[in-house]
Order: sequence, then C-alpha cells, then structure tokens
Amino acid sequence: MHYRQIDTFRAVIISGSASRAAKMLDITQPAVSRAIAELEKSVGFPLFDRTSGRLTPTAEGSLLFTEVDKAFVGLDKLRAEAARIRDFGMGAIRIASLSALGNTLVPRAIRAFQKRHPRIPLTLQIHASSMVRELVVSGSFHMGLAADEVDLTGVHHQDFGMVHAVCALPPGHPLAKKPFVEAADLHKRNFIALAPEDRARHRLEAVLRNQDIRPQIVAETPSSITVCALVLAGVGIGMVNPTSAAGLTDTGLILRPLRPQIEFRSVLLFREDIRTSQTYKGMIDELLKARSYFSFKGAG
Repeated sequence: MHYRQIDTFRAVIISGSASRAAKMLDITQPAVSRAIAELEKSVGFPLFDRTSGRLTPTAEGSLLFTEVDKAFVGLDKLRAEAARIRDFGMGAIRIASLSALGNTLVPRAIRAFQKRHPRIPLTLQIHASSMVRELVVSGSFHMGLAADEVDLTGVHHQDFGMVHAVCALPPGHPLAKKPFVEAADLHKRNFIALAPEDRARHRLEAVLRNQDIRPQIVAETPSSITVCALVLAGVGIGMVNPTSAAGLTDTGLILRPLRPQIEFRSVLLFREDIRTSQTYKGMIDELLKARSYFSFKGAG
C-alpha cells in the first residue's frame, strides 16, 4: 500500500469516476486503473463494483474511504501549517477569541501591536469559548480570550476583565424611553437568550427567578452579536455584552443599562511558553490596554 495508490483511491471516490480522478491528479486514466488494482491486491478485497463502465464503491471500499479521509484531513492541516511557516515564519502570533471580543476589542489590540511590530503577522480566529480553550490547550494557538464558563483545568490563564450587560432594543421600542431597563421590564416580553451554558445568562436567570419574572424566550444564540442582529430584525429584545455591540448603535440599535447589574466575565488563556517571549508578551499587553476603551472593570 503506497501513498500514490491511496491518493488515487480517494480521488476516484471524491470525483466519482476514473476519468475525473485522472484530471484531478494530472495523470492518465490507465494509471488510475492500475493504482486502484494494485491497492485492491494489497488490501485483499474489492474497492469498487464495476458495472457498465462505472465505479461504485463497495461497502468495504466505503469503510476504507472513511479512514483514508480522516488521514487526509490531518495531512491538509499539515500542509496549511507548512504554508503558514513558509509565508510567515515562526514569528506569527495566533489568537483565538470568542466573538464578543474578537470582533471589536481584539482587532483594536492587533492594530496597536502592528504599529509597533509591523513585520510580525498575526492570525485571528473567532470561535465559541470551548473551542478557544481547545485550540490553546492543543498548542495550535498561542493565546485566547474566552468567557468564564470554560473549564480552566490544566490551562494557563488569568482573569481578563468584566463588563456590565446592557439590554439591546430595536428602534422605537417603548423601553428605549427609559434611562435603564429593570429586570421587571422583561416580564412576558419576547426575549432573545444567550446559550444555556453562558454564565451571564445564569446570573440573569437567578435575578429573574428571585423576582418571579418570566420573559418569553423566542430564540437562543451563543453570540451577543447575533442577539443584536435578531433585535434589529424585530425578533425581540436581549441582554448583550456591550463590547460586541460597539458601533452597532449607528445601525439603529438601542442599548440601555440593565438593573440590577449583570456581569460578563472573560479570561485570557495562553500557552506556557509565551511567558518567555517578548513578542507574545507584547501582544498580551496590547490586549490588556484595549480593555480600557471598552470600560472593562476588575481585571487582573
């Protein structure tokens, strides 16, 4: 069993025919047929049923393809990493962030960092907080920003900060006339909730239970920015992280403080080895500086 045979087998499955696989691999169709025949001899079972000149995967062939495709996914990641090293070298900084900060605060920090280090490239990816943790723990990313509900076991971290939640309202909403929105104002109103695992949602629900307040939950989403989009679409009102809503008031979105105050807390996750690098520490410093622009409080 050789790589060429496996690659050819995968190409036939993906393309659906030997002729298209030949074009994909830039080889002749007889070369494709020979590679498939050699692979079948190597594994000891037929990979395709040959009827009317068509190749249809056998049950065994389909099972083998599942394993082959898993291997190629890893190979594709390896190729992507090699391309990154080729283009950027080892100095590239990789940051993962939850959307509430990754669409607003992190770009501001990156801009400040690039002014001081214009030749150091950066990668920014937006993910759910649980995925941010996995990317940092696995070593794929140097640092990440996540909500406080993530499991911090076995990951280097520090508190990043806290902001007070606001209520997002559509233009013309009756509550927009008030200087702030009270918990009682949410009773029986169409409400867009954050994901069930969100700690800020837990804090709000505790307040609502104590006061026997029952909003009508019409939608759920893990992202504050999506809550804002749904509010602007007229679906309902919602509690959001004000950092994610920065700039959206220009679109007509109305933000009012919530009473009592509900906290959004975030943590900075990082690989242990970045503590010895002035480059990575410089990026962390810019992230910490950017907090002041968005009124973070109580950060370590």
